[in-house]
Amino acid sequence: MSKTRVLTGITTSGTPHLGNYVGAIRPAIAASHAPGAESFYFLADYHALVKVAEPARVQRSTLEIAAAWLACGLDPAKVWFYRQSDIPEIPELTWLLTCVAGKGLLNRAHAYKAAVDRNRAENLDDDAGITAGLFMYPVLMAADILLFNANKVPVGRDQVQHIEMARDFGQRFNHLYGEHFVLPEAVIEEQVATLPGLDGRKMSKSYDNTIPLFAPRAELKKLIAGIVTDSRAPGEAKDTEGSALFQLYQAFASKQETDAFAQAFANGIGWGDAKAKLFERIDAEVAPLREKYEALMAKPGDIESLLRDGAARLRKQYATPMLIRLREAVGLRDLSTTAFAGSKSAAKKDATLPVFKQYREADGKFHFKLVHGERMLLQSAGFDSPRDAGQRIAAIKAGHYDASDPQVLRADGIDEDDVQAALVAIAESEADKP
Repeated sequence: MSKTRVLTGITTSGTPHLGNYVGAIRPAIAASHAPGAESFYFLADYHALVKVAEPARVQRSTLEIAAAWLACGLDPAKVWFYRQSDIPEIPELTWLLTCVAGKGLLNRAHAYKAAVDRNRAENLDDDAGITAGLFMYPVLMAADILLFNANKVPVGRDQVQHIEMARDFGQRFNHLYGEHFVLPEAVIEEQVATLPGLDGRKMSKSYDNTIPLFAPRAELKKLIAGIVTDSRAPGEAKDTEGSALFQLYQAFASKQETDAFAQAFANGIGWGDAKAKLFERIDAEVAPLREKYEALMAKPGDIESLLRDGAARLRKQYATPMLIRLREAVGLRDLSTTAFAGSKSAAKKDATLPVFKQYREADGKFHFKLVHGERMLLQSAGFDSPRDAGQRIAAIKAGHYDASDPQVLRADGIDEDDVQAALVAIAESEADKP
């Protein structure tokens, strides 16, 4: 039984903080232990270049984030753990996808639209200060996902649009060049907490309100003491709703501990005592991880070797073979293996190779068809997910075609022999691929 591929990336643009830990690192590592999952975790250093123009910061952040994942329990022997820039097939696929990506769709990307809106608010040219990197960011993200045919991508709601765009680019490529990409699905992690920062807003480097995940004990205590609270005195009941202190405590405590903390709020616990309890609860979980993190940070060469090894193995098993197939599909081929360019019969044979095409209809259902030149041979009914449609295609290619299947019908005027001949041609073509 094939495993579900789950892919997660984190941009190397800053020091990991408690929000990263609770919202991304901790749940992702827990998910990596789930049976039936093949997990991909990568350091998105190409993405960082869109946001950061400080080379030392990108390098430092890459080291810190890699060490953080490892200290928190990520096992490189059981998952794929790699640095984005160590996979040259990613930028190559980015260009292939760029050639099918609609500019109109990219114009609607949230980050680009927000930058244009800011320029307009300041009476500047729409594209003032906007790089092509920002504009093309969704295509690079699509390449990250499609290269490994990830089935699921855990994201926050603000990233769902990028997954939909990756699906669009993959579907367009499949339509033009045949079935190569699985269309990914966004997994919106509603249960994962969004932590408040020191000022009560969402913990974010953009707001400068973060608590570093592995801050020394004394610094952690000082930062927690500085969390903004209201003016209610000891003895006065305090609200848990909207309290940054309570939300932070809840993210690290058991239900029993959280209930007790809520009761202490109702009983009028002083803010100083509440902050002390929060500090002790967070430090109890982070302290053993901090020790591992510091040991890892002291040996950057070991982390470098680990990342390079992960990338080398991943390229050999997945990335390089995939790019060989994609280059062949778009016509970037070894000329010595091609019939003489003047041979019309060879060109015609190549141009009319039967191919499966997968697409989505307006009703949201996923369909596929088998076409040979201008002729449609098979037409499927609708499937609930692209994965279901893809699995049916794979089964047909593997020889499990049933002419009586009500979900896969021959087109009008098509004989069974025509279908079988097309399937044989596809099988022979794929057998010839490297």
